[in-house]
Amino acid sequence: MLDTTPLIAAVDRFADRLRAAPQSRLQRGAAAEALALARELAVRAQLTEAPGAEPRLMPDAGMFAAADQITVAGRDLAVVLRDERELAEAVRLVEESLTRAGV
Repeated sequence: MLDTTPLIAAVDRFADRLRAAPQSRLQRGAAAEALALARELAVRAQLTEAPGAEPRLMPDAGMFAAADQITVAGRDLAVVLRDERELAEAVRLVEESLTRAGV
């Protein structure tokens, strides 16, 4: 079984920073960056679970839900990852998104 702790830790770190960020920071793009990441992680999870199926788009639940959305999407992806390459790519996506979000 693949140890997905690095992905869970990266997602939790991003979510914690979003929850601690002031509303002004969320409005300046941190929440939008988090939503984009959550959508990407969700699509990857769906395509892994059901190759060939049309992935559903994660809805925009508002800036205050962004942390929860990346947490859910990250954990969904962690459950279905199959190899170290996919895991490393997912962790890289989270870390790059965290940097762009500026939180």
